[in-house]
Amino acid sequence: MGAARRIIGVDPGLASSGWGVLEYSGQRARYLAHGCIETPASQNHAERLLSIYNEIRAVLDKWRPVEAAVEGLFFARNVKSAIPVAEARGVLCMALAQAGLLVREFRPNEIKKAVSGVATADKRQVQEMIRIVLGLEAAPRPDHAADALAAAICSAYTDIRYTDARGTVKE
Repeated sequence: MGAARRIIGVDPGLASSGWGVLEYSGQRARYLAHGCIETPASQNHAERLLSIYNEIRAVLDKWRPVEAAVEGLFFARNVKSAIPVAEARGVLCMALAQAGLLVREFRPNEIKKAVSGVATADKRQVQEMIRIVLGLEAAPRPDHAADALAAAICSAYTDIRYTDARGTVKE
């Protein structure tokens, strides 16, 4: 059984950014915590981004993950609503990189497939699989935090291989 990887998953959003932390070792994922960073629409836009940054830094300081999984942006019709989410995502990714984490991005269908086995699974199916995989009594809530835990599970189940400065493949 190798050393445990502490992974934080992040589901970016301006109004609500979900986060979830787990440890993965020996083919088992162990739940640690989850939550949401919420910012009110009445708050100045720049202050909302600063709040997201400060709150994710506090989560990182508390849980000390070594790896991060971020859900990639997905928008079909409304590009205008995607811009604030992209800005929040940028702030979150900056905080993760600043903390020295390996940051990995996954598309929503990659996350669904890793967690449920089906790339087109609906939100309820994914939440139920999160509950089962992490041994929780109930599906995690709110939705953004559940999505963040799903991203962390996806990262846990994805092999990490990288090449160091000498060209040696590491796992």
